[in-house]
Formats: sequence, structure tokens, C-alpha cells
Amino acid sequence: MTKESEKRMRIRIYGIVQGVGFRPFIRKLALRFRITGTVCNRGSYVEIYARGERLSEFLEAIPKEAPARSAILKIKTAVPEEPEFPPESEDFEIIESAKEEGMVFVSPDIATCPDCERELFDPENRRYLHPFINCTACGPRLTILDSMPYDRVRTSMGEFPMCEDCNLEYTDIRSRRYHAQPICCNDCGPELYLLKGPETGKDALIKVRNLIRRGGIVAIKGIGGFHLCCDGSNDEAVGRLRKLKHRPFKPFAVMMRDMETVRRECEVPEGAEELITGPQKPILLLAKKRTHEAGASVLSEALAPGNPNIGVMLPYTPVHMLLFRYPEEENSQEPAMPEVLVMTSGNPSGAPICMTDAEAEKYLAPMCDEILSNPRKIRIRADDSVMSFYRNQPYMIRRSRGYAPLPTVLPQEYHHSVLGIGGELKNTFGLLRGDMNYMSPYIGDMADVRSVEALELAEERLERLLEITPEAVVCDLHPKYNTGEVARKLAEEKGIPCMEVQHHYAHVLSCMAENEWDAPVIGVSFDGTGFGTDGTIWGGEFLLSDYDGFRRKGSLQPFLHAGGDLASKEGWRIAVAMLEPDAAEQLNLGSPKERAAIRFMLGNRVNVVESTSAGRLFDGVSAILGCKERNSFEGEMSMQLQFAAEQAEAPEIYDGPLISEKEDFFYLETSSLVREIARRRLSGKDAGALARMFHEVLSRMVLEGCRRIRRENGISTAALTGGVFQNTLLLELCRNKLEHDGFRVLTHSLVPPNDGGIALGQAVYGARKLEKEDSRCV
Repeated sequence: MTKESEKRMRIRIYGIVQGVGFRPFIRKLALRFRITGTVCNRGSYVEIYARGERLSEFLEAIPKEAPARSAILKIKTAVPEEPEFPPESEDFEIIESAKEEGMVFVSPDIATCPDCERELFDPENRRYLHPFINCTACGPRLTILDSMPYDRVRTSMGEFPMCEDCNLEYTDIRSRRYHAQPICCNDCGPELYLLKGPETGKDALIKVRNLIRRGGIVAIKGIGGFHLCCDGSNDEAVGRLRKLKHRPFKPFAVMMRDMETVRRECEVPEGAEELITGPQKPILLLAKKRTHEAGASVLSEALAPGNPNIGVMLPYTPVHMLLFRYPEEENSQEPAMPEVLVMTSGNPSGAPICMTDAEAEKYLAPMCDEILSNPRKIRIRADDSVMSFYRNQPYMIRRSRGYAPLPTVLPQEYHHSVLGIGGELKNTFGLLRGDMNYMSPYIGDMADVRSVEALELAEERLERLLEITPEAVVCDLHPKYNTGEVARKLAEEKGIPCMEVQHHYAHVLSCMAENEWDAPVIGVSFDGTGFGTDGTIWGGEFLLSDYDGFRRKGSLQPFLHAGGDLASKEGWRIAVAMLEPDAAEQLNLGSPKERAAIRFMLGNRVNVVESTSAGRLFDGVSAILGCKERNSFEGEMSMQLQFAAEQAEAPEIYDGPLISEKEDFFYLETSSLVREIARRRLSGKDAGALARMFHEVLSRMVLEGCRRIRRENGISTAALTGGVFQNTLLLELCRNKLEHDGFRVLTHSLVPPNDGGIALGQAVYGARKLEKEDSRCV
């Protein structure tokens, strides 16, 4: 590089860099470092031509100071020949955009920014109390978008012509609302209305506030769908919502008025506040405070019964903020608004979140006293994202609003585009192109035909928005999954192949891809159930994996499920099948008649399945220890076992066998462990200490299994994946032991470890297979 070439550079920035004030930011930064040149939006990236003595400082400052609502995925630099550069100038200019073919980045929906929140409550501002206030740095994106490029006429805001004042702001590069596509005000924007009553505008909002204060239940239209809302401090209101929603125990997410309320009610780990107040504003699982400095907690016990944690989010739309605070009503005789509101997905059990008035009237009206809606159409559903906080990092459970369809950068670039159709449970699909995989918003469980329809509609829309034409569809190996039917139907319509990939291998590929890891790993894939390549049911697997395939090296000890699908809902059935008859009777697992029926099924191999399911193993141990005998929602029994273990002062000591070997395969000695847990429970040992022992011993078994594979194959990287690793206690125990023993450990962060992240692994599998077919054809 010559001294002269060091003074000029072409910079291409990929990611969410449109509609977030990125080009004005680049211009201000360039002027600060005395850089001349141009910045242009190329559709798939922002392109900068820069000249100056301080280019390295300029380049270093870009990711550090980028707008909060942007997301830089990749920066490419080059020093091309002088003729490529625009004519030399004393200024740095924003020039007209010129779209090029390439990757397309659609911004996720972004929470209301602090500047707009201040304006919302400023009586001197023309958008005072405007329920749809937004600017370039905030507001809806994906959920209002019809097509790219992102411009007002191609959004559902196109139905609301801008007034003269809004148009001036929209076209003024100095304005905070320059090219803010959802821009509007009280004069030209949508208006709130009720579906059951005649009130509109502020009258509709005030009526809803009054209903909530008096113990009522309301449905509220948000950015990506409807919520069901009630007073989170009112036991009667929360209990009524549980009955109406047929949701006896599953925790409700809550929205708290502000961080002061969150800090008063919850333990907020270091770093978590930045996440919960950030532009995504996800639901974050936080521990409820056991003691309060000032008075008792306002949280109803019915919000998360038997659960030490609660899912918390802050208001992320103007409507939410106005629900908590409405200055024009503060001097009324009504009681103060609650500081905590239930804000749970507005959907019937098993179905996707409602997004239209028609759906709300059909499905939500029977569950609520009023429905607050608006005429801004939602183009694609986006439920709230849910995450834990693990090792000072987000640990995604449900990836949706605020994150979808932000892509995952892959360790290599592929020449084929692929659709990963996702899992049967917690469905999220993915579209892969180049070195990016775009995850859809959360869809739901595919047992409901409405979820299947929502998947098909969302896939068609996202394919069009991202300008991706898949050349293959990839689904799960299971022959009876609805996602498989959808995948085969799409493949037939598009005239492309439909591939199948083993469930637990797809989990491992997902973890590898998220970590941009391209060397072989020991995949420890623990979840509920998945169809194995040998026709049996897997669920606790050790897979020696790379992107070209896997070898199954070990598993949990196989055990029997008796009772078909009931065994996945009633963990005591698993326990009865794993224990001697006397132990099951003494533990009072099921009734004598039910135990006899299970013994008959086991003895005659009727309605019996053999599996290595880690999820069902947790259910069985939970039943043995009296934590929970039945699941009223997926994972409930396992959660209660984890909570019991976390509250124990110390584990019981166990010196039994950890693994056994059979030819080129090993089993974790989980059956011996389960029988010993039952024996000690019957002898009077503490259930919490035994729950802790179970987690400790299982993590020791994981270590021994990984050690065995390392000795044989020299692989010292382990990937921990699958829904069971939502259990952060097990995750931490396994990770600590593996790292202490010299293993590199890959875990998930922004891609869920559960089936909500499996589409990433499916898509990578399909892309790799197409690349291999190409190489064979050469």
C-alpha cells in the first residue's frame, strides 16, 4: 500500500443500516475526523468513499458510535484505484441511493426511543400524547412492511398521507424524522378505537385504563399483534384471565411502568438493565425479590405460581406508555394506575398471536371486557422476544420482536439459497443466502392448523421482502410432523428438492453456525424427543459432528415410555416405567389402577416407546421428588426440578457409575441414578438436595462422555444445545466442568437452544449439501 493509497478507502457496511439515521451519522463522524468523500445507501449495504489522514480513527469509531438502533454485521474495506473515487471535494456528502443486487436487510421493529418518549409527554410538542409517535431511530419496521426498498408507500402507513408539517420533517436531512417511514402526528396518523364500545382516540384509551384499574381484562393491539392485559397486582383479575385463557400455571409476562419498578420487584444482574431498556426491549426472565426494602411486593402470586422468576419488559410503544401515564387524567378521582400489567400474548391456546381485528373479535373477545385497536395494519406477526440472562449475556428462549429478521452471520458463504422450515414446536423458520441466515419472527406450535397457515403466510412474505428464492427446503426427519408436510408442499410448488435432517444434528449445526465455528465438535444435544436415524426416539445425544455429517457416539440410557403422548404430559408415568413396582407404589406415583395399566403395557409392549429423551428423564425425576407430576405446559416439570435444585444448600453425594460402554458406543448410567434418587427419597432425604444431586451427576456424566470422545478422536470442542439447556443450572454445571477439563465450549446466545433455533441448523445443512452436489458435478 502506497502512502497515497493510505489516504483513501472504500468502506462497505452490512446490516441494519437503513432507516436508523446511519448516513447522517457517517457524515457527522467524517466531518469530525476531517474526512472528505461520500456515503450512499446501496440497498444491501452502505457504501462510503473516504479520503483523509485519519481514516483508521474514522473506521474504528464507526462500530463504536453507530446509532443505537443500527446493527452492524460486517464491514469490508478496500483501496481501489483512484478512478473509482468520486471527484475530490472539500466536503463529505450524502449522495442519492442506488440499489444493487445482493443481501437485503430488513430492520426489526424498534422500541420507542427516549427522545420520542420525552416529546410524548411534552405539552409544548405538537405530538403531545400521540399514540403513534416515532422517528428515524424508533418505531415499527418489519411488521408494517409490504415490500423493499423500505419506503412509506410500501408500508401499511402508506394509507395515511402525511400532513404538511410531517412532510417537511420527513424531507429535511437535519430532522430527527428524516425518512422515518412511519412518521405521523395527531393530525395525520392512525387513531385508537374500541371494538366493543363507541369510544375513539383519548376516550378509548381512558376507558381502557379505567377497566384495568377496576379489575377488567382488555386486549390491546401492539406492533406485532394483540396482548391480553390486566392489573398484575390484582389476584382476582389474574386468576380470571387464567381461567379464560385455559392457562392454569404457565407464567404470565408482565410489563412494568419503569426501571424503578423493575429494580424494586426483581433482582437485576449487572448488565441486564442495558438489555431491558435497550431498543429491543425483550421480555427478560428475572428473579423476584424475596425481601423488599419498602413494603411488600405488588406482584400477584398468581402471575408465576411456584416460580421464583418472572418475565419482565418495559413499555415499548407509545400506547403502552400512555396506559401507565396519561397526564390529562392524573387529577381524576380514579385510583392510580397499577405499576405492573400482565401483558401476555393475545391468542387462544396453541394458536398464533392475533394480528387483525377480525381475529381479535373471534378469539379474544370471549376472554376480555374490551379490545383497544387501531387502523394501522400488521403485515406479519411478531410476538415478544423472551430471554434469560446468562454470564452477563442474553440467552434467547424465543426470538421474535426486536430481533427478527436480523440475520446470523455464518462461518462461510454459500452459493445456494435455502429455506429451513423450523421445528414442530416453537416454530421459527429461516432463509439462508450467502453467509447470512435470516430467522423469522416466532410462529408457534404446529399442532394447530392456524399456526400452519401463519407459517405459510409469513414464509411467503419474508421470502419476498428479503428477495430470496430458495433452491431447497429442509425439514425434520420425523415422518409425521406438520412442518414436513408444509416443506414438501412448498418444495413441490417451487419445483425444488425437499431434504430431511436429523433433529439433534440440526441443533448441533445451529450452535456451530451461531458461534461461526467450522471445525468438528462434540455435540451434546439434550431435548424432549426427536426421530433418530435408526427409527427410534432420541433426546439425549452425543454426536461427533461437522458440517458434512455426524456419528452418534453416545446417549442417555434408553428407557420406556408407556401411554403414548400422555407420557410427555404426565411425568409420573416415566417414573413408574423406570422404577421397581414397590418403589413406585411407595412414592404414590399414580393410582393403583394406573400403575397396573402401565405395567401391563410394559410387559406386553403395547403403546410403549423406547427413547433416550433428556426432557422426559427430567420429568420422571421431578415426579419422583414430588416437584411436579404433570405438565400443564411444556417443560413445567423440568422447571420445577431446576427450581428445587437451585434452592438446595448442597447436593447429596453420589459415587455410583457414570457411563457404561458397549462396543463403539457409550451410555450415561441415568437409570442407576434415577433408582438411587428414588431409594434416597424414600429414606427421607431432602428433595431439593436430591434435585441438586441429579443436576450435578448429570453434568459429570456429560463430562465423562465428552472425555471419551476426545480420547478417541482428539476433538476438544463441545457444543451444548437443545431445549434442556434452557436450564441454566445444568448449562453452567456442564460448562464449568468441561472448561476446567480443557474443553472449548460453544453455547447459544441470540439463537434459542430449543426448537426455535433449529431452522438455522436445517438451512446450513441444506446449503452444505447443495455445495457438495455442485462439487461432485464439476
